[in-house]
Formats: sequence, structure tokens, C-alpha cells
Amino acid sequence: MASGSPSRNLQICLLVEVTFHFRTQLCDDERTVIDDSKVVGTPMEIVIGNMFKLDIWETLLSSMRIAEVGEFWCDTIHTGIYPLVAKSMRRIAEGKDPVDWHLHTCGMANMFAYHSLGYDDLDELMKEPKPLYFVLELLRVQQPSEYNRETWALSDGERLKVVPVLHGQGNKLYKQGQYQGATQKYKEAIICIKNVQTKEKAWEVPWLKLEKMANTLTLNYCQCLLRMEEYYEVIEHTSDIINQHPGVVKAFYLRGKAHMEVWNEAEARQDLSKVLDMAPGMKKAVKRELAVLNMRMEEKNQEDRNKYKGMF
Repeated sequence: MASGSPSRNLQICLLVEVTFHFRTQLCDDERTVIDDSKVVGTPMEIVIGNMFKLDIWETLLSSMRIAEVGEFWCDTIHTGIYPLVAKSMRRIAEGKDPVDWHLHTCGMANMFAYHSLGYDDLDELMKEPKPLYFVLELLRVQQPSEYNRETWALSDGERLKVVPVLHGQGNKLYKQGQYQGATQKYKEAIICIKNVQTKEKAWEVPWLKLEKMANTLTLNYCQCLLRMEEYYEVIEHTSDIINQHPGVVKAFYLRGKAHMEVWNEAEARQDLSKVLDMAPGMKKAVKRELAVLNMRMEEKNQEDRNKYKGMF
């Protein structure tokens, strides 16, 4: 281990937030660098004792002093999950969502059902886990009273308590026409639920209750996306729900509306007809949407006729 000049001795206890830089390297002759937070320009922050996926980092950081730089060799028993963690960190650096919250497979399950993570080097590590070097530089330690705990830093019980609060905040923002802000609230609530749901057995009662909560929030999220004209994303999320739970009427209704906006006439009619079959009480709303669809398609067909009229 190589270390810099420590500013003071440190004993890290549970639920303190630590800020640190990290560099991950292969154990090859070139010591190939996989990830480097200094290159990205943003240090990492985790809460010790909050079940961070790569728990070896909690152990290593707990042994360090502020301003110390430590180099650690870790066997595959500790590094097998690194590709999943690295994917999330890279997505954050790219300005994307760190969690694919709309998927129905938990992170641990993904480890054993191989699929592409979107990064070739991480795919290789996923297929063939290897020992890794971690170079860590501890920058700052904050007690719970010194930082604002984000939802990812909450316990499962705290997450479930905050979900209805975020749901209510999202609804309020939606009514005010602040759709972007509403999506953030809904998304944060969904992530809270999905984090808790990964600890439950799929398709059993506790898991299904959480799934129903997540679906309700996802559909609210999709309503915002419709207002924001993000139609293909609406189709993606509603299709995810329909594939898992084909009895969710609102998912068909929102997907039908999204298909209308992108001129998928056949798909729109199919979804709206499904809504009529499943929920006759929505007949008035469906007939209104179909009337709009008929009018738009007639206008489009007339435009096409006028466009090609002089070509033949």
C-alpha cells in the first residue's frame, strides 16, 4: 500500500458519507486502467454501512485516513460485481440514469443471466471475472448530520416511507404543468421501490405489491412524457408493463396515445380497441381519441394525395 500524508487518524463508523477518488486497473503487465474518477473529474461518494454493492470498497475505505492514497489487490470473490457498479458510475458520468429502473430483473440476477452492459471491457469482465487493483484516495468524511441523505442512502423502511411523499410532490408538479420536475419525483420514487423490490422473491405477494406501486408511478411518469412529446419512451415503458402485466388498462391507453402521435395507426387502433374490451367505462375517452386519430389520418392522407398529385 502506498499512502500520502494523512491529515488525521480516522475511524469510519456506520452511515458516514465518504468522498474519494478511485482508479481501477487490471492485473496485467500494463496495469491497464479500466476506470479513473480523476479523468472523469468527479469523485465518488458512498455511505458506509448502507449496503453499497461493491462492499469491499467500504471495508477498504474504513481502514484509511483522510488524504491517504491506498493501493489494494482484490481477488475475484470481491470483484465479480464490479462491472455492474462501473456501468452505473459511467452512466452518471455521461449524464444518464445510473439505474435501468424500468427493467424487471434485479442487478444480482443480471450477473448470472449474461447480457451486454453497453461497454465492451465490462462485458469481458462480466463473462470472465478477474482480480483487480483499486487505487483509492480518501478526500472527505462527513457524519450523518453534516450531509443531506439522498434517497439512495436511505434504509429500505425509509425508502418506502418517502415514496408516497415523492408521489404527492410529482402529482402537484404535474397539475402545475411542471412536467420535467414531476418526472424527477416519479423517477426517484420508482428507484426507491425497485431497490427494495430486489430483496423480495419475484412474483410473491410482497414483490407484487411493490410492482403495483412501481407500475402506478411509471404510468404517471409516462403521462408527463406524453406532455413532453417523448412518445417513443412512453411506448417503451408502457410495453414493459404490458409484457409483464397484460391487464393494466392504463398502459394500453397511454401506449395507444403515443402510437397516435408517431403515426402508428394500426398499433394505436389495436391498443385503444384493447382498452374498450377491458374497460367499457372508458368508451367515451376512447371514442374521442379514435375521432382525433381518424381526423389526423384523413388530413395526412389528403396531404399525401396533394403532394403526389402532380407527379404522375
